[in-house]
Amino acid sequence: MASPLLLRQVLLLQACFHNYQRFTAGAVAARHRPWCSAAASLSSDEADEKTKFGSISNNSFVRKAQFPSSQSRWEDDPDYRKWKDKEEEILSDIEPIVMLAKDILHSGRYMDGARLNVEDEKAIVEKLLAFHPQSEDKVGCGLESIMVDRHPQYRQSRCLFVVRTDGGWIDFSYQKCLREYIRDKYPTHAERFIRQHFKRGSG
Repeated sequence: MASPLLLRQVLLLQACFHNYQRFTAGAVAARHRPWCSAAASLSSDEADEKTKFGSISNNSFVRKAQFPSSQSRWEDDPDYRKWKDKEEEILSDIEPIVMLAKDILHSGRYMDGARLNVEDEKAIVEKLLAFHPQSEDKVGCGLESIMVDRHPQYRQSRCLFVVRTDGGWIDFSYQKCLREYIRDKYPTHAERFIRQHFKRGSG
């Protein structure tokens, strides 16, 4: 009769051989996995990218725990806090007139070619048109009213027009008016604010 030690060794060898068979069968099955699976549908580049971005994402969480981010360091900087406070002040200042201009142009309250009512016209003239860098040229011989209509070149866009006392009319950009207003009232922070909040070339 086999000794207990020999019997244990035989059983151990059988278990190892069984596990080896299961492992090799699984590897072969993985190689022949059907192409309809999500993993198989990824190209090797896409799989590499997923792994790469996954590891970067995980590492970034670890780094955030160990080191404060540059954003956190900026937030503690007094100059950065002053800028953020001033940015909020400018946004609060211009928000009412921006909302009015957008409402006039996009809400459907005014049809193409319609002239603004007295209240809206007063706000647009005093808070926008007065700050346009060429406001005198825009008004020309005199201001009759403010009109909403299609842009003469970009027909899908609507804009504001000065209607002159001689019957002529010319478009003007409310964003250009806003930029000049901000430069006039907030000269120290104007250019930074304009870079961050206005589309490049919006005129």
